[in-house]
Amino acid sequence: MTTADAATIWDRTRLGITVGTVVLIFLTAIEALAVTTVMPVVAVDLDGEALFAVAFSATLATAVIGMVAVGAWSDRSGPRAPLYTAVALFAIGLLVSGAALDMYTFIVGRLIQGLGAGGQTVALYVVVARIYPPQLHGRIFAAYAAAWVVPSMIGPFLAGAVTEFLHWRWAFLGVAVLTVAAFALVAARLRGVSLEADAGGDDPVAAPTTDAVRRRGGIVLRLLLAFVVATGAVVVGFAADAPPGTGGALVAAAAVAVIAFALLPLLPKGTLRSDWGLPSVVLVRGFAAGAFFAAEAYVPRLLIDRFDFSPTIAGLALTLSAFGWSAASAAQGRWGDRLGSTRIVLISTVLLLIGIGAVLAVSIAETSPWVIVAGWAFAGAGMGLLYPRLTVLTLAYSTTANEGFNSAALSISDATGSAVMIALAGLGFVLLPIAGSGYVTVYLFAIALLLIALLPGLRMGDGRR
Repeated sequence: MTTADAATIWDRTRLGITVGTVVLIFLTAIEALAVTTVMPVVAVDLDGEALFAVAFSATLATAVIGMVAVGAWSDRSGPRAPLYTAVALFAIGLLVSGAALDMYTFIVGRLIQGLGAGGQTVALYVVVARIYPPQLHGRIFAAYAAAWVVPSMIGPFLAGAVTEFLHWRWAFLGVAVLTVAAFALVAARLRGVSLEADAGGDDPVAAPTTDAVRRRGGIVLRLLLAFVVATGAVVVGFAADAPPGTGGALVAAAAVAVIAFALLPLLPKGTLRSDWGLPSVVLVRGFAAGAFFAAEAYVPRLLIDRFDFSPTIAGLALTLSAFGWSAASAAQGRWGDRLGSTRIVLISTVLLLIGIGAVLAVSIAETSPWVIVAGWAFAGAGMGLLYPRLTVLTLAYSTTANEGFNSAALSISDATGSAVMIALAGLGFVLLPIAGSGYVTVYLFAIALLLIALLPGLRMGDGRR
């Protein structure tokens, strides 16, 4: 057995970095889920009910900008300074929101926080590419996936307890303090470790992407386009909430068209055509995220509205999905290379279709609601198998010259696909009910997105350029 074969993400040379980065992602996830729980209390306390939606959309808008900025910065000078800056912005945003005395200040904190959260994700992907050998990428991304899943099990309850027994401010201030502590561990372990690009950055395979980026006008243009994408996603969200007959569908369609146009320079060339390799990987991420999260947004609502489940019991479906996601992520980390991308795509699609199909069947029959709870675990397993594989492939198709750009593109596709598809599902829920039920519309829409994702999914390859 060679040294490379024996290496793990938990060995002595990487233990501190693994633990620290996993904790950073865990805290980001905790905060994202905590906001959903505490926002009603925050809005009342700060007299900001009219700005409730904006408080959520603010982080999405600036996260996309943070992804683009950090991706370009990491490609130019390595991920160290971008990571440090992103974590600092995330912590500062938490402190501003936690100390806010009015809703406008709270939203300013959320804007700063989004910049940091989006940038931190991209920077950590590049750190993984520079520190961990390729054979460990599946393992570390499985750990990152678990760091997102575990908060989905405990985050809402923990945030509620903190709000009830302490104060909602500690849901932000406490995470800020813990973020600083986790980052101190990462920074200490990264001290003296080279994160700079090596000779691989001159790989001619990377040239088309890098040259294309330069031709598109550089970082200033990309930041402007990221702002357009984020603003468009927010507009789609507001349009979906507009009352029927007010032109919401037309506004949403126009915003989607603008988003598609602005996205082109932010994604690898050939993404919308589903070219072989990286472009298809990025495209799958957007459609898969959109299908899953658009469907999931209506799972608790269906159980509560149609079957009188309590919020706690309705949340059990999401908890089982989280367990499925975590278990499948671990399986992908262990056997992903052996299975290969094509098998993973086919298996994950089948699992997702089982989960969404179960919810669709119950929404039509209006009986056997526990089928939803059990079925949604399959959907979570499908995402847990697919998501880490997409990140592994992104780094496999990248070089040190474009790891930042490609990681940002993957994250942008994820965030934009989720936001836009959730909003479009909401629009269909209100305007196009099938058989008298908007739920049927939502789940048929999600199934259609999955079938579309299957086409680029079979064109991803296995990361060999």
